[in-house]
Amino acid sequence: MARSAALAVALVWVPVVDLGARDGSKDWIVLENCKLIVNPANDGDSFHASVGEKEYLFRLYLVDAPETDAMTPGRLVEQAKYFAITVPQAIEVGQAAKEFTREKLSAPFTVFTRMSDAMGRSKMERFYAFVQTKDGDLGEQLVRNGLARNYGFKAAPPALQNSRLEIEKLQQFEDEARQEKIGGWGVNAGRLNVRAQKPAPFSVFVTKKKPRLRATPLANSSPWISPIPTPSSSIAASSPAEAKKPHAKEKIALGRIDINTATEKELKMIPGIGPVVAGRIIAARPFRTADDLKKVSGIGDKKYAQIRPYFQ
Repeated sequence: MARSAALAVALVWVPVVDLGARDGSKDWIVLENCKLIVNPANDGDSFHASVGEKEYLFRLYLVDAPETDAMTPGRLVEQAKYFAITVPQAIEVGQAAKEFTREKLSAPFTVFTRMSDAMGRSKMERFYAFVQTKDGDLGEQLVRNGLARNYGFKAAPPALQNSRLEIEKLQQFEDEARQEKIGGWGVNAGRLNVRAQKPAPFSVFVTKKKPRLRATPLANSSPWISPIPTPSSSIAASSPAEAKKPHAKEKIALGRIDINTATEKELKMIPGIGPVVAGRIIAARPFRTADDLKKVSGIGDKKYAQIRPYFQ
């Protein structure tokens, strides 16, 4: 996929566009009010959609849902091994992912694509895309519910210069689904169709550099290009002199952190929490309340008393 890290992301809004170019576009094309087309070939991460009178076939970036049949046995075996389940169970997960996607795309949705060729078994051209539903990013929702893995063709979402932050978010969602034993991670426990305790949040990608936009009817409403305040944005050094220190410890407000959604970076801002303890906290999720921090290895009474005020 053609892209340049040196350039700010540009978006092109078009109500209907001919996506005939196989080489891909450097700009994001935003397709609003897309509708799912029922097709036997649809699955969890690939589906037919219409925009006006046009029909397209899209494949999600960064995620991979199990196959819904045995047409590609090698890939199916790999997927089953990843979830530590049998091949028939993997097909069952794939069918559940297909139904999940059908449900999420039952209302109009938005597609972000660069016309990058996603190949596939169909004779129809297939393009990689990010898809936003009324509940948020479709790929994130699939992974958070254990119906897809953090795996696949990588691309930086609109307004991000690389895919690392989104991949890290997907990995966190995958870890949470595995811990909750839901979707593919819960097949053997009868929890295939159990939904996440805390659904994936509406996806907002924040960039330090404000992207330059071209033709922006959608710009102000796009979840990828409308930055919102994050916990880190409220952090300030105690003094101008301290702010200049390269290793100055950032401060974070008391009672601000959500124990179940805080990133490793946010956890390490708390005095007394280093990378090891932060990793143990993330691995021990979900917590009923922050009081359960006492159960985390390495957090004794003294450290608990030190760090507890920073959590909600």
